[in-house]
Formats: sequence, structure tokens, C-alpha cells
Amino acid sequence: MKGEPLKKYLVLGILFVFPIVVYLFFATGVNNFAKLPVLTESVDIIDNWESLNGDKVNFNNQISVLCFWGDAVELRKSDGFNLNQKIYKRFYEFKDFQFVVVTKKGNKDLIEKYKAELSQGVGTDLINWKFIFGDEIQIKNLFKSLNSNDTLSDLFSTSNVYIVDKEGNLRGRDDDEDNINGTMFGYNSSSVAEINNKMVDDVKVILAEYRLALKKNNSFRIK
Repeated sequence: MKGEPLKKYLVLGILFVFPIVVYLFFATGVNNFAKLPVLTESVDIIDNWESLNGDKVNFNNQISVLCFWGDAVELRKSDGFNLNQKIYKRFYEFKDFQFVVVTKKGNKDLIEKYKAELSQGVGTDLINWKFIFGDEIQIKNLFKSLNSNDTLSDLFSTSNVYIVDKEGNLRGRDDDEDNINGTMFGYNSSSVAEINNKMVDDVKVILAEYRLALKKNNSFRIK
């Protein structure tokens, strides 16, 4: 009889400790399983696009949130505020993190005005908000290169935004329960719930992935 309580506590201990051990094993292993899947390789380059400040904007060595506002800047203002509050303000201090907003040529004045509105009372540096301008063909081709199941509106715009990694690949979910076949190419920036419940987590995952890779490279160099 005396052995029964001991067995009971032993079983409870195993049930409690085992999941933690398994988690720590995977979390600290050489191959970290917490990676955001690559959905499309080699998104079109944007190196030669016109930018708001005349600076060269590209995906190289940057984790980018790619937005398509096209000719619908006014319609996407609230989406921008959502992204700024929930994503940009949380992660903007990472030097290799940027927003790339694709708009149609001729909207520079609207973007300047909107950027001024965005900066009011924000308390964050908007230097990593990058705005680029293209014609209809450029915008269509860039969007097509994502190879997603999303569509652009007649104004070359969508509320969905996309995560592009440092190698220019589209990242997203391949096991999302709310999407057909589990594939989630983009995140609805009009939905605060989707940003909070999915996009925030996925940005954390990809940032952690690159930080882990950097630490490993540095440790190998030291050795």
C-alpha cells in the first residue's frame, strides 16, 4: 500500500515533466522546428523601383512586410494604422525589419501626407516604413511573383500583407486551419484579430529564426 502513493506521484511527475523536456529538446536543438515555412521562392526584385525618398529599397538582408496599396491609398489608411500599432511599433527596433508599401505612380503627395498623419503621436521612428511607386505592369508582376491564391483589386490593392524573408522568399503558414489546404500566404491587415492572433506570432518566429542562425554562426566562428 505504501508503494501506491509513490507510484502515483511518480506517474504524475513524468506526465508533468516529460512535455517540458520534449519542448526544451526541440527548442534548443540544432534544427529548430519553429520556422515559418517558405511558400514561394524568389519574389521579384524591387531594386529599380522609384521610392519616396530616392533611396534604394530592396528585400536583400531585410525581413519585409510587403503591402499593396496601389491606387487605393485612402482606402488603406486604417490598415496602415493597424499595422503600425500592432506590428511596426513592436518590432521596428530590429535594424533588419522593414515595411515595404507598394503604391501606383502619381501618389507621392498622398503618401507624404499619410506618413505625416502616421507619425503624429506615434512616438516611434518611421524610418523603416519604405514606400515605392510602380506602374500597373510592375505592380501586377510583383504581386504575381508571390504565387499566392490572393487577388488584387481594380485599384491594384489588397488588404492582405506578406512576409518576405532576407533571401526574397515569401513566408507564411502551411497548416492554417482557417485557409483552404492550410496555406496562408498573407495576413488581413483590416482585421486586428488576425494581426494579433497570427501575424504577430509569425513575425516573432521569423525574427527568432534569424537571430538563432546568427548566434550559431558566431559560435562557430569563435570555435
